Amino acid sequence: MLETTILLITFGPLIGLLWLAQMADRQRRNPSSQPVAAVLTYGILLGLWSSLFLSGLLLSILGNVFQQAGRAAALAQSYAQVGLDPDVALAMIASLPQIGKGLWVAALVGGMLLLPVVRRLLARRLAIDPGSALHAVVLAYAVLVVVNLWVTLSIGLDQLANLVSSGQALPVADLINITWLQEILFALMALVGVGWLSQRHWGQAWQRLGVVRPTGRQLAVGVGIGLGLVVLLMPLDAWMTSLGLGENKDVARLTEQLIGPLSSTWLGVATLGLAAALGEETIFRGALQPRFGIFLTAILFALLHSTYGLTLSTGVVLFLGLVLGWVRRRYNTSTAMVVHATYNMALGLATMWALWPQ
Repeated sequence: MLETTILLITFGPLIGLLWLAQMADRQRRNPSSQPVAAVLTYGILLGLWSSLFLSGLLLSILGNVFQQAGRAAALAQSYAQVGLDPDVALAMIASLPQIGKGLWVAALVGGMLLLPVVRRLLARRLAIDPGSALHAVVLAYAVLVVVNLWVTLSIGLDQLANLVSSGQALPVADLINITWLQEILFALMALVGVGWLSQRHWGQAWQRLGVVRPTGRQLAVGVGIGLGLVVLLMPLDAWMTSLGLGENKDVARLTEQLIGPLSSTWLGVATLGLAAALGEETIFRGALQPRFGIFLTAILFALLHSTYGLTLSTGVVLFLGLVLGWVRRRYNTSTAMVVHATYNMALGLATMWALWPQ
């Protein structure tokens, strides 16, 4: 399946680089070791930012060239001949200069993060080691989260929804499988990132992530907080909608196209809760929060949901991330997982039973 291949191609190098960075830090603690892994890690990061910079410049140039009147008309005609919506295609082309600008600016920022002096400044606020190759990689991934959001905003939520709707909808079973695969890869990324396969064994890695067997009280607290968030959110959403400040129509349309079918079956609703709790909580609250803190982790968590753009929905996810961060600090990641799963499944059931339209 194409979607499965894309996920594996995307996550494979990211996970591999985390392992390489862990090996670099391991060699760093051994004065007799050659810094081969460190050289490779920083070389890959330098190559990443160089490629991103050049890609950004190229997209900016091509976008401006393609938008010239004669070329745009010819492109529109060629798209129509192969059955594509020329308006959507031209809108995508029109976004290329903006996308390109974001890429080369992000590349400059990422390149600066390779400088030890910059990481030393960040270490004053974040619990990172300026000399750690692993932390350099994690900072790079944080920049890529922002890049992903920038690309989405440059294309536009409306055009992205049009693009998704022009494709063939996935069967619910395939959507469930893809969702689980994505979240399992997130969890695998977190495990490798905290040292599994390099510096910690399986049990130690989960312990570092805060994923432990929850007590009965923690399970009850997690379910209670998850349901409490839903009880708080539903009337708030109704009130905001009455003021004309409800969910963005493009966000609603895109969300319905991407994950809406999951709310049509019991297995899909369970996937909405359990898969997200496994993947997102393991990597954000488990791996990142001890280093980045509650607030920055919640921001990255909200920005990762790029299909919400920068809307009221993003604010809701940010609030949810702050609550989950507090739960992680007060209890553990496992309790945060229970909160997340309960919240998602309650919303999924509300949608299934038509208690809540979105």
